[in-house]
Amino acid sequence: MKLYVKKIKTKKGVNENLWVDFFHQGKRYRKPLKLTNTPANRRLAESKILPNLQLKIASGQFFENQIPTFNEFSIKSFDMHSQSRKQTTINDYQTSYNLHIKPLFGEKKLNSLKPSDIQVWQNNLLKKLSPRRVRNIRAVLSGIYQDAMRDEIIDKSPLSLISTPKLSKVDITPFSINEIFTILNNAEGQFKNFYALGFFSGLRSGEMIGLKWSDIDFNRREINISRAIKMGAISSPKTQGSVRTIDLLDTLLPFLEEQYKITGAKNTYVFLNDKDEHFYDIKRIRNTHWKNVLKLSNLEYRPIYHTRHSFATMMLENNEDVLWVSSMLGHSDASITLSHYAKYVNRKVKKRGQFLQNSVALNDTIMAPDNLISA
Repeated sequence: MKLYVKKIKTKKGVNENLWVDFFHQGKRYRKPLKLTNTPANRRLAESKILPNLQLKIASGQFFENQIPTFNEFSIKSFDMHSQSRKQTTINDYQTSYNLHIKPLFGEKKLNSLKPSDIQVWQNNLLKKLSPRRVRNIRAVLSGIYQDAMRDEIIDKSPLSLISTPKLSKVDITPFSINEIFTILNNAEGQFKNFYALGFFSGLRSGEMIGLKWSDIDFNRREINISRAIKMGAISSPKTQGSVRTIDLLDTLLPFLEEQYKITGAKNTYVFLNDKDEHFYDIKRIRNTHWKNVLKLSNLEYRPIYHTRHSFATMMLENNEDVLWVSSMLGHSDASITLSHYAKYVNRKVKKRGQFLQNSVALNDTIMAPDNLISA
């Protein structure tokens, strides 16, 4: 058993802490003693702590107490990331853990799960949830394992031996222009205006819920997108590129003017619930009003997110510039837009390479006098 010093860089300098290094049954262990490197602490470690530690190792008590359960360590893991994760992500991680990890693994120690345990767990999740959702739940479990490995509580994660579920291709079925106006004609009150905002701006659902009247400039015909709401949590939009200013299209203008008559006097959020508060989550609208208006319109159910898909495909099919569409959607670059909607880009032009023919004709005109002189 060896006592050694581990140096850790901090903003204030370098801290020197005492650690112990030993082997047991062919496996190496390195553990912090939670003591700074001082002569007094070294004497304490060598005279009392190390002999006591050797007794615990010999009896097996040391190994029983060192490994926390998932429930115990998840609290620390979530707290470690509380300042770096969005509140929406924090809420989603906690919900995923409580529903899908805690019931089965919560009381188990971090080093107790085998790859077969993880595989069976994942297979059962896939029977009731989409591959995308299972991947998100895996990310929660993976984060806990990664934090435990960084703290040297465990050496490896059994999750790394289990293949991540493959994502099924997203089936985009945009609404046609006729279907869009059928929906708007059957929608009532502010929900008519809500759906129009989605169809004619391409905003994400959370961005629409989070929109305030102060974000809309009717004079400049612009809308500033700087927040989103999901599960009651207000945060910045999905990515850095999603914080943006978009055009307020003429088609959308009358719907927002009509909405101003409904909630404008409140001078808060554009869309308010019956308590004059912003909507808690898109689920509240999706599971009631959206489903009902599709039934009234004799249309098969499609997720409300397809209002955004419909905007993108409608614009690209009608020769709008892909860079502008990408900017409206809040994509970081046009390649993301094309990866989703490439097949909807209108490639019909009168004649390919026509600009070259125009250049040749112009060149012939310029060269004509020289030709006459030569002759």
